[in-house]
Amino acid sequence: MISIIAKFKVNEGEEQNFLTLTKDLIPASKAEDGCIEYDLHKNVKEPRTFCMIEKWKDQEAVDFHNNTSHFTNAVPKIVEIAQAEIDVYETL
Repeated sequence: MISIIAKFKVNEGEEQNFLTLTKDLIPASKAEDGCIEYDLHKNVKEPRTFCMIEKWKDQEAVDFHNNTSHFTNAVPKIVEIAQAEIDVYETL
């Protein structure tokens, strides 16, 4: 299993835009065959910091996801309004 922790520090004033961009991305990603979990979380102490926690069946599922239209349409726009830090883990 592959786990991805995608942390986003959203630019001031862009929070609603960020949430709009993730609105369609989340359910479309959850509908993919290899998706186990794909949930957005908000930091309780830093209101402009969000974290997408993803779990995928395998690297093939991640690669497929990264090439979907819902991913390739949303992510470039997200990184324009937020600083992103992505960590990828595999289950031992």
